[in-house]
Amino acid sequence: MPYDEDVVIVGSGFGGSVAALRLSEKGYRVRVLEAGRRFDDSDFAKTSWDVRRYLWAPRLGCFGVQRIHRLPHVMILAGAGVGGGSLNYANTLYEPPPAFFADRNWPAGSDWQSELAPHYATAKRMLGVVDEYPHTGPVERIMAGAAEDLGVGETFRRAPVGVFLGMPGVRVPDPYFGGQGPDRTGCTLCGNCMIGCRVGAKNTLAKNYLALAERRGARIEALRTVVEVREDPRGGYLVTTERSGAWLRRRRRTIRSEQVVLAAGTWGTQQLLHRMRASAALPRISDAVGRLTRTNSEALDGAVATRVPDAAGYAHGVAITTSFHVDERTHVENVRYGPGSNLMGALATVLVPGGRSLARRIGSLLAAFGRHPLRQLRLASLHRWSERGIIALVMQTADNSLTLSLRRRFGRDVLTSRQGHGAPNPSHLPEAHRAVAAIAGRMQRETGVRTEPRGSWPEVFGIPLTAHFLGGAVISDSPDRGVVDAWNRVWGHPGLHVVDGSAVPANPGVNPSLTITALAERAFAHWPRRGEDDHRPAPAG
Repeated sequence: MPYDEDVVIVGSGFGGSVAALRLSEKGYRVRVLEAGRRFDDSDFAKTSWDVRRYLWAPRLGCFGVQRIHRLPHVMILAGAGVGGGSLNYANTLYEPPPAFFADRNWPAGSDWQSELAPHYATAKRMLGVVDEYPHTGPVERIMAGAAEDLGVGETFRRAPVGVFLGMPGVRVPDPYFGGQGPDRTGCTLCGNCMIGCRVGAKNTLAKNYLALAERRGARIEALRTVVEVREDPRGGYLVTTERSGAWLRRRRRTIRSEQVVLAAGTWGTQQLLHRMRASAALPRISDAVGRLTRTNSEALDGAVATRVPDAAGYAHGVAITTSFHVDERTHVENVRYGPGSNLMGALATVLVPGGRSLARRIGSLLAAFGRHPLRQLRLASLHRWSERGIIALVMQTADNSLTLSLRRRFGRDVLTSRQGHGAPNPSHLPEAHRAVAAIAGRMQRETGVRTEPRGSWPEVFGIPLTAHFLGGAVISDSPDRGVVDAWNRVWGHPGLHVVDGSAVPANPGVNPSLTITALAERAFAHWPRRGEDDHRPAPAG
């Protein structure tokens, strides 16, 4: 019986989009299955209050770009839609520091920094990286000042961003791929990169890898959730999907494919691997699945003023524009939402001291309201929240992790977490608290408006936030140490591959999108053209 496709790709984020283009270029018949919807620029929400277009909760009729997941030890922000996390990420494309590549959990025998260097260069070209954000406003000055106040002014830098800056609001023919890509519009600095770019300036995967892949024959099916990947006794794999969010009429379909690439993001890929291993659909998946799950040792805190400072313009610009290092392992970036996009401010609250019992943290929060109730109400207000504050995204290369597994809950299997390898995954970062205190102090001195550092409600309850959930199916030199080999092939299952953030074995300490793209470029650079000999070592199993 012939295969329906040569390769089925589950997910269309930074790993899946690279797979779609590079395998199409090599002559494979490719189909991409994406749980989220396809967006034209005008389909994105105007502000985060348009929850049906912004949040992903398909069973409630919300088909937006922002996923939110919760585990006992972390709350996760992720992406949804054709283009995956590129639709709602902050366009920030740093290369990790050497400490990331020196982590002991990389497969032995290679200098991974040198190995990946040419693929980082390819990824930067494809994603249209501008090496340094060129504009200066109040936020950029405040970040530079906060770095000086912390004694680390020499570490301040402008962020590399994947945005077509061009002439603001002016539409031009494809400036990146010799006219093969879509027309583009110059960035207007509206600040709504993370809601979904309605301007057409953001270099999402839909405007580079996926657009080029479709020109070469790749098929993309949106709103199809993969519910099973099963070995076919005749060879290859059976991939079963159903309509995303359907209560009834799920329209289940099964595709037979010679090879499968799992690229559903760390949450989605881990869900599938755990469930398929438990059901014996993929019985030889390594016992290491779920280990070395990373949060990028991350915190999302910030600083908020009681009112909008005159002409402050905190909401004007690309989502992330600058960064500095508090210490050698702790990286801090400013983050913004555009005017009117205030919904995520509901997660913010008083910055409570970490390392205490829950009762003491709640006591600190209540005490802050008790001392200055009117001030705290003004700080907590969502009115013009995005224009009054600066979010601080704090990331570390620290070696800490979680281990994920399945548990039965309300009649279904769901992911749960426990502390894993290395130091415990932190519930708060003291370095983040120092950073936001410095940012708040600089904001207040420059504007004269009362400003305070802010934490998050999950952090009050000992649950950090992360926008960069990684690992759990990591690249490795044996099935005892990870789930995939050095070519991203699943140990024990030839023809099955994992190429997304779940394969990343360490905390990069910077936004991981460029690294995921570079790892994917490397993986597919080693694939043979369709019908030619494969020069990679024979896969185990």
